[in-house]
Amino acid sequence: MARHTFFCIDGHTCGNPVRLVAGGGPALDGDTMLARRADFLARYDWIRSGLMFEPRGHDMMSGSILYPPTRDDCDIGVLYIETSGCLPMCGHGTIGTVTMGIEEGLIRPATPGTARLDTPAGLVTADYTMEGEHVASVRLTNVPAFLAARDLEIDCPELGRITFDVAYGGNFYAIIEPQENFAGVGSIDVDRLVSISPLLRARLNEAFDFAHPLDPRIRGITHVQWTGPPTQPGADGRNAVFYGDRAIDRSPCGTGTSARMAQLHARGRLKTGDSFVHESVIGSLFTGGVKDETRVGDLPAIVPTIEGWAIRTGTSQITLDDRDPYMAGFSVTGTGVTVYPGP
Repeated sequence: MARHTFFCIDGHTCGNPVRLVAGGGPALDGDTMLARRADFLARYDWIRSGLMFEPRGHDMMSGSILYPPTRDDCDIGVLYIETSGCLPMCGHGTIGTVTMGIEEGLIRPATPGTARLDTPAGLVTADYTMEGEHVASVRLTNVPAFLAARDLEIDCPELGRITFDVAYGGNFYAIIEPQENFAGVGSIDVDRLVSISPLLRARLNEAFDFAHPLDPRIRGITHVQWTGPPTQPGADGRNAVFYGDRAIDRSPCGTGTSARMAQLHARGRLKTGDSFVHESVIGSLFTGGVKDETRVGDLPAIVPTIEGWAIRTGTSQITLDDRDPYMAGFSVTGTGVTVYPGP
């Protein structure tokens, strides 16, 4: 029997949790972070489920593991883990990872004030500002984001026929704007969105197959973004992003905001140089921006930026014990109980 111990630093980015694994992460094979992600999924996904799901985590849990970079132009490599899987990129997770990593001395950028991150989705830069010993804010320059499809339709459980776009901002998002059968975020209980969204996502992935044009290993709609009018002063829009089995992002969602800006830019509603202040379901804000235009394969794309803040909330030493029948975690949903397998 074996015990696997991980030293974790916990925090949150604008309300959504981030668990940074600072010690105990497994050595991975691969000459890129995307290849290392594949190796992690093949051999160590039980670590993700054990650290993210109950009884050590919860439905909204999200995290990261630090690695030496595979690129000479990066300061650190980042692997993203959360209840929805091992993501190519996570915006709120990056803001939290950079904040806690800088404050704890785990990330030491070659250029102070700018951390260059080697992620499975590609190079992400993080410009951060300090207030004394603390990181006050982090501004990400994300991987290129693009609108993959527009004006698609599908029958949504409980709501009826809806129209949606699909955009990529580090993950693929179905973006649902206010329309006849959906009056917008705020018009429908969050609990109802939690029950509808996984059924809708399953239907979407049965009906459509979206893959990144430069790397088909990044594919499938993993997130559903419900949108609506803002309630906070200075905000331009509001969202509720569904991920995992039962999670609504408490932050405005970094890759979701990137995808939303790519959609709005492609539809002529945002221009290069414009900002976009995005509000979450709890009222926290990210400040997004369209830094530049570019292309991803044959598709027009944008270079998005996202700015937010994070707070460290504590540290923990978490043990996954082979004697524990729930070592790799479990989840309880409206459709039943899933107990995740160990190694």
